[in-house]
Order: sequence, then C-alpha cells, then structure tokens
Amino acid sequence: MTAEKAPAQEAKPTDLMKDIVALCKRRGFIFGASDIYGGINGFWDYGPLGVELKNNLRDLWWKSMVLCPPIGPDGEPVEIVGLDSAIIQNPKVWVASGHVGGFADPMVDCKETKKRYREDHIDVLVPNDGNGAWLAVPQSDEDDITPSRIKKFGKGKTEGDYTRKALNSIPFADYGKILGPDAKEIGTLTEPKAFNLLFETKIGAVASDDNIAYLRGETAQGIFINFKNVVDSSRVKVPFGIAQVGKAFRNEVNPRNFVFRSREFEQMEMEFFCHPKDAQMWFDFWKAERQKFWQQIGLSGDNILMREHGQDELVFYSKGTFDIEYKFPFTAPGFGELEGIAYRTDYDLTQHQTHSKQKLDYFDPVTNERFMPHVIEPAAGLTRGVLALLCEAYTVDPSRPSGVYLNFHPSVAPKKAAILPLTAKDQHPVLATKLYMELRDEFVVDLDIKQNIGKRYARQDEIGTPYCFTIDDQTVADGTVTVRERNTMKQERIPMDSVASYLRERMKRA
Repeated sequence: MTAEKAPAQEAKPTDLMKDIVALCKRRGFIFGASDIYGGINGFWDYGPLGVELKNNLRDLWWKSMVLCPPIGPDGEPVEIVGLDSAIIQNPKVWVASGHVGGFADPMVDCKETKKRYREDHIDVLVPNDGNGAWLAVPQSDEDDITPSRIKKFGKGKTEGDYTRKALNSIPFADYGKILGPDAKEIGTLTEPKAFNLLFETKIGAVASDDNIAYLRGETAQGIFINFKNVVDSSRVKVPFGIAQVGKAFRNEVNPRNFVFRSREFEQMEMEFFCHPKDAQMWFDFWKAERQKFWQQIGLSGDNILMREHGQDELVFYSKGTFDIEYKFPFTAPGFGELEGIAYRTDYDLTQHQTHSKQKLDYFDPVTNERFMPHVIEPAAGLTRGVLALLCEAYTVDPSRPSGVYLNFHPSVAPKKAAILPLTAKDQHPVLATKLYMELRDEFVVDLDIKQNIGKRYARQDEIGTPYCFTIDDQTVADGTVTVRERNTMKQERIPMDSVASYLRERMKRA
C-alpha cells in the first residue's frame, strides 16, 4: 500500500502534541498511569490499541534481529540469540557497570517553588547591559517560555538584549543574580548536587540498608553478565549477538513530552560481540541496518536522520556513537533520540570480569586465540518508537468526518482491517460475522457493528486501520463487499471470498 498523506493544516508543535495525546486517550492507545487517583508523573499505561501497536513494533524488531537477522558483510546470515534477564540483579552488577557511582545527573533545586532541574538542561539569559535579573530558562524551550519570561521580568528588554549561557558554565557565586525557571524571586536556586537515577528497592523480609537492590537502569547489563552463560550453553561463536526486549527504570527528575522521557520505559537492545579487528566493519554494518529498519516501518523522509556524536558527547571508553533521531513535534525543528548505535569496545565485559573475578574472554577454537570481544550496541527505545510511529502517522485531513487519520504502515497498525455490516439487522451482521471468523486466524481484524457507517469509518480512521470491508444488501445479492482504503478513501467492490487473499497480498507488498 502506498502511504500518501493528505495535505495537513499547519499547527504549532505544542498544539499538535496536545491533539496527539488527546487522541491517544480517546481511542485507547495510552493512558496516564493511576489515572483515577490523579496519576503519577513519569508513568504510563498502554490501552487496548496501544499495547497492540507496541507489540507489533516489538515483534518486528525481534523478527529482524533474532528470528530472521540480516545478511552480514560476509554474505552469511548474522547469528543473534535472545535473552530475557531479571529486572533486579545483584547490586554488584550496577557497581561494576558504573551506574551506582556515576549514573547521576547534577541537579539544582529551587527553594521557592520546590522544583528540581537538571543543571545541563537549563540556560541563563544574562543581560548585556549588566542590569536586571539573570533569567533561567529551559534549554529546549519547548513551550515558548523564554519570550514570556523576558516580557514579565525583562523590564522592556528583548531577547537580543541578553547573552545565553549554560547554567553549568556559571559559578555558584553568581547564582544570587539568577531568577529560577518558575520562580518569582531572585537567588532561589541551590548549588548543583549529584542525583542518582537508579531506583532503589529492598530485598527480603527486613528492609534495611544491607539488602538494597536496584531496578535496572538499562537492559544491556543483563546481556553482558550472561555472555559466558550463552557461549557455554549455546552453539554460538563470535561474531554473534544477544538481543533483549524489556523494561528499564530511571528516576528522571523531570519526566516530560508524553512517553518520550518517562521513569518506566521499554528498550530493544542488542549487544553484538566481535573480534576487535572487525569491530569497525560491524559498526558500519549496524548503522546502516538500523536506519533501514525504521524506514521500512514508516519513518522516513525529512523526519528521521543519523547524527554522529561529537567528541565531547562520547564516554571515555567509546570509539564512536551514532543516534538515529526523529523530528518529534516537541523537538521540531530539531530532533530527539530514537536509537543509539554505539561502539562500546570491550569495556563492559572487562568491568564485569574484574568485579566478578570470572573469566569472560572468548576462546576461538579455529584460530586457538583468546581475546576479549568488542561490542557494537544498537539500543532502541520501544516506547519512544511507539511515540514516533504515532507522531508520524497523525495526519490532519479536514475532508473526512474524523478530521484526522493515523497513517500507520500496515505492518504496525493495531488492526489490519475492519468488518462493517451496513446495518445491525437481517443478513448484514450474519455475513459480517462469518467473514470475521474466516479472517481472525490470520489477521487482527475488528468486527464493528454499532453506530452509523460514517461514525464507524471515522473511528477506524482515527485508530489507523488500513482497510474497511462493508457488508450491505448487494453482498446478500451477489456475494461482493465494498473495500475502503484508509488513506485515499477510495472504494471498490470485490468478492467476499477474495477478502483474505486481498489482505494477504497488500500486507506482503507493504
């Protein structure tokens, strides 16, 4: 199916994001967690359609990585196996990985508003003439905060009358001149302090500091600590990968932008273990493969790009990182990270070997060589992927009753088709149910009988169903149904007994 969008009305990014969030709740994609109790910041529940969309993305990733991995540079299928490690591991894992000692962001508190901010997410507008307050504003400025703060506290100044500086470049001695991002009084920001992002928990019947454990901050470490187990128990040999999909937890100080930055999220990560001399080749290979994956499921064009990390962004052990970024409404005209492809060298295995006192190097029986594998890590956000798919699919179209439709690629659409009897009487629902029963074993289809046909078309547009098959009086007479294509709204009649092959062919072409 060719996915062509109708001309969209221009909308401010903040308004567009509000519309997407509203549709997600109205149609059962994503709800705020604990909604009936007022919610809990940074946590989200996936509704009936949201969980299907998420599972479709997860399954496509798993198929592309584990069940049917790509053909490698040597012309042979890449070898990748799966893993599902525990969310809570021995706390020494997180000491070895550096998360306990170094997984922390410098934070500043506001004594007036009691809010907390990441130091590296705040800029300060310093008056060029030296007069007036220094105005702290978010770096991203996603809600047009800067103009309103200048208008309110700038005493006639414009943005050109200030020099923008990063908060972490300003000495604490000058904090007394700064007006916090949400404050009304000057000098309320505290000195930056480290804030650990790992969630702590306690194991056992007695909660004490002796039995502290952590919810995992990433899924990758579960792969590294199982490297030897996988090699010893499976018929794998370097180069090979271990893939995992699962939840991770970070105690984000400022969760924001819907599910983009939350405290509980899901990752799709693969650690690819290779000989050091081949690592650059595999790094280049995975960069190309991962970009291809997102393009194949509908993210393409100007909304997606590959960005190389600068030297100032790289951790000390990395030999390179590229991010696949997507232009979300709240980052536009900039981009936000969707997936990282990192060359991590042998750092992780070496760290765990040192701390565990267990040999984690690899012996190649062909060459009789023993070495510590280097690692290429494609790590994607599953929940961020869902958000990117929703943002990409959201299409404004005033010509249809719903006003919008979700232009999902058929492979990720929660429902592949809807069966709609024109009326809820006589033979219409009987034939519709018969067709539904024939299709449901092979396709995820929706049998929708209630409301008038226009409202049902509108609902299917809003949930992104590619095809609707309508049963009417002509169906009773000659056994044909009307098929309506979502993007173009074009309709044609086909035999009812051809619906399965019609869908099969279009799913294959998509």
